[in-house]
Amino acid sequence: VTRYDKAINQTVRQAKQVPVLINYTYGKKRHEKTPDDFDLALIEKIEGLDIPYWFPTDELPKGDKTGEPIRIGSTHTHHFYTKRNRSSLAKIWEMVSNTRKASECFWYTSAIVWCQKTARLQMANYFKGGGGVIVPTLSGTLYIGSTTIETNAIERFLLRSRIFNGFEFSHEREVFISSNSSSKLRTSDNSLDYIFLDPPFGSNLMYSELNFLWESWLKIFTNNKFEAIENKSQRKNIDDYRHLMTQCFCEAYRILKPGHWMTIEFSNTQASIWNAIQTSLQEAGFIVANVSAIDKKKGSFNSVTTTTSVKQDLVISAYKPTLALEQSLKRRDENTVWEFVRVHLSNLPHVKTKQGELQFIAERDPRILYDRMISYFFQRGIPIPLSSADFQAGLIEKFAERDGMVFLPDQLAAYDKKRIQTASAPQLELFVYDEKSSIDWLHHFLKQRPSTYQDIQPEFMKQLSASWRKYEIRPELQDLLEKNFLRYEGNGEVPSQIHRYLSSNFKDLRNLEKLDPRLVAKAKERWYVPDTNKISDLEKMRLKELLKQFETYRQATTKKIKEFRIEAIRAGFKQAWTDKDYRTIANVAQKLPDSVIEEDEKLLLYHDNALNRLGED
Repeated sequence: VTRYDKAINQTVRQAKQVPVLINYTYGKKRHEKTPDDFDLALIEKIEGLDIPYWFPTDELPKGDKTGEPIRIGSTHTHHFYTKRNRSSLAKIWEMVSNTRKASECFWYTSAIVWCQKTARLQMANYFKGGGGVIVPTLSGTLYIGSTTIETNAIERFLLRSRIFNGFEFSHEREVFISSNSSSKLRTSDNSLDYIFLDPPFGSNLMYSELNFLWESWLKIFTNNKFEAIENKSQRKNIDDYRHLMTQCFCEAYRILKPGHWMTIEFSNTQASIWNAIQTSLQEAGFIVANVSAIDKKKGSFNSVTTTTSVKQDLVISAYKPTLALEQSLKRRDENTVWEFVRVHLSNLPHVKTKQGELQFIAERDPRILYDRMISYFFQRGIPIPLSSADFQAGLIEKFAERDGMVFLPDQLAAYDKKRIQTASAPQLELFVYDEKSSIDWLHHFLKQRPSTYQDIQPEFMKQLSASWRKYEIRPELQDLLEKNFLRYEGNGEVPSQIHRYLSSNFKDLRNLEKLDPRLVAKAKERWYVPDTNKISDLEKMRLKELLKQFETYRQATTKKIKEFRIEAIRAGFKQAWTDKDYRTIANVAQKLPDSVIEEDEKLLLYHDNALNRLGED
């Protein structure tokens, strides 16, 4: 329908709405009726009245979430309210604003969402014979459905008036409330004991757009220049989001006391968003200690209707290093590595259970510990004093191991007590989607069960994920085995790892010497995880091959490289960083698809910092 809108002195074209049902209260009972001529005449009369009180008429900004209401003609703030509710709200706002009380404004903004055209009745309950449930809006949208509900504005405010009646702010404790950006807080350094953050996650919610309606009543609008989101309308991509989040985390790091903790709630399925959060945390200086799932039970509209959405949120626990740990960095030697590991292990959970079953604590995995150590040193500009092989050897020598996890000696009692009560050891879940995860899976498999190629191949094929990275060259199993593991050829003593496995799983092979022909025959052709010394040799050979492969990418003249080994890119970036060759990192990154850098935590870390160094130069 086309009509003249006196509030903005414009002709507007809007989707037609017709009243079809009235729900009302008489006495203490609620009744329903179909609108009759009197009801329709009353609505028409109200539509013709002038509203003598102020109400907002701001035009909706062009945004990622405002396109839908604009399409059906709801182009201004007042279009989200029926004439009757707009009049009631305007009068109530005049009364509220005259009181100049923050608490009055607080309950006003909490009530108006129930009085908008975005409010709806959950019809599934209604058609089942129930009274229906009124929902103020579809979370994360400005959606005005084809079936809307006009709630009684006065009733809504009376309800909140009863709630707030006698409500007073307590002055027994000091409370500080700030509505400014979390990238610049008015709080002194090292002053907070604990921080909980529920930050925006990429393009999950368009906050400033969704807040526009009630901000119009307050006449105070969000400055979205520094709004940490991905938004096409604001021309903000994943890089902008990551840099804005880094500013917020840096500010959190500044005001948190050393040795204290921050909790971050995370909800997004995209690897790029997860890596953006992880990278931002590390760039700020935090150390991640644990990631757990939390089920909020009640899901948003997107989480209920979208197949790729997250049904459970993740909770990231991170801590700010102590001053003593930061001071130890000045030594820049191997002892600093082990001091970091000791502090980090002391901050990790001793035991994790789910439905009574013991869970594998990923942060205690030696490979994750090595990654955390590298990130810690890297962010502080300290050379990495140990190779992966030397680090693994040091872990075995200096710390305790249980079920593939590393513990401090005084932490073992709690874990062992729980382990005795559990039928089976916790299992590390590994998904094979690239070269590194393939090697990790083989390492875990062969450490538990040294096997022949014929035994490994079918098990390996089962693990190959359908989500194999499309740009990643898929390596052959034989190549992975030859370059990362050892095979017993039947010459000399049976390696200890194979000997332990066979003597534990085959009764007829128990208590045999390592040169016994029966043991040798059973052990022949089995692949196994090499000991520390040989791992070091294999790593050197593999690194040489990876860097040779990276050189071909560096010299490639094509604008984009279609297929590559991410492990070679990682090795090349690490070497270039060590050589302070930041330009090579930037140049090779330009030849890769954006998603490759965004979805790989290590590459993102090197690339971001390389660009920063180039900018400084």
